[in-house]
Amino acid sequence: MLNFPIHSPVEELTLPLFREKAVRVFIKRDDMIHPFISGNKWRKLKYHLQTALQQKKHHLVTFGGVWSNHLVATACTAAKFGLTSTAFIRGEELQTDALFFCKLFGMNLIFTDRESYRDKKKLFANEFENDNSAYFIDEGGAGIEALLGCAELASELTETYDHIFCAAGTGATAAGLIKGVSEKYPESRVSIVPVLKGADFVRREIASQITFETDFDFYPDYHFGGYAKSSPQLLQFIKEFSAQTGILLDPVYTGKMMFALFDLVKKDQFPSKSTLLAIHTGGLTGLLGFKDKFSNL
Repeated sequence: MLNFPIHSPVEELTLPLFREKAVRVFIKRDDMIHPFISGNKWRKLKYHLQTALQQKKHHLVTFGGVWSNHLVATACTAAKFGLTSTAFIRGEELQTDALFFCKLFGMNLIFTDRESYRDKKKLFANEFENDNSAYFIDEGGAGIEALLGCAELASELTETYDHIFCAAGTGATAAGLIKGVSEKYPESRVSIVPVLKGADFVRREIASQITFETDFDFYPDYHFGGYAKSSPQLLQFIKEFSAQTGILLDPVYTGKMMFALFDLVKKDQFPSKSTLLAIHTGGLTGLLGFKDKFSNL
């Protein structure tokens, strides 16, 4: 059993827009699970870590970009549980705040050209084929382990909500959430906000991971130009939301998800007396990559 207590309360957001539209909006604070292993990062890593420990593997090897929250979370997880960690970094060698944290947590970084990076299994085999202690974790923690971990979120809910909102990148978190909610709260409807442009493949990926018949809402028009892209409108929204609530959002995932929720409420997408829950998936170190853009607002 992993000694890692989860603290993820649900708070109500009492803002003028929601009173005006007569809806109640809540936020599940998965960002409070841990400063660095927060949100869906812990949920996706939990079963990977459990498997690694069961197999007596003590070297976590994973993949990501230079601003990856997943890399920070994996590095911190390894340090916390007495393991070592390595990451293959996509693209040219850069020094970012995210990689600074990775190094502080003892992670070894291997910068890899984008062509080689596409075949992660080969990279892993070439570097660690003789290292029986190495444990492979795909980019973002994707896999059945992530699905199982994210599905557990629904079991922590104590109320029924009409709509449950979640941001999506690869779709692993969204698929797990849909699975868990469908099993425990079939009357609730999950609303997915993809953060990538042209995200039809994300919808297909989510559907491919769900082995039973279900449905979910999909809002693909809040990507603000694509993954890790933003706009002054989005950054201003995040700045105002943080000042009004004391809750930070990042421009890559949670900011886009919450912007979509606000916009849909403004457009009367939900009847009065509806209850909405937003899942805060953490990843706040992503804010550090936008410091200059925020300072120009």
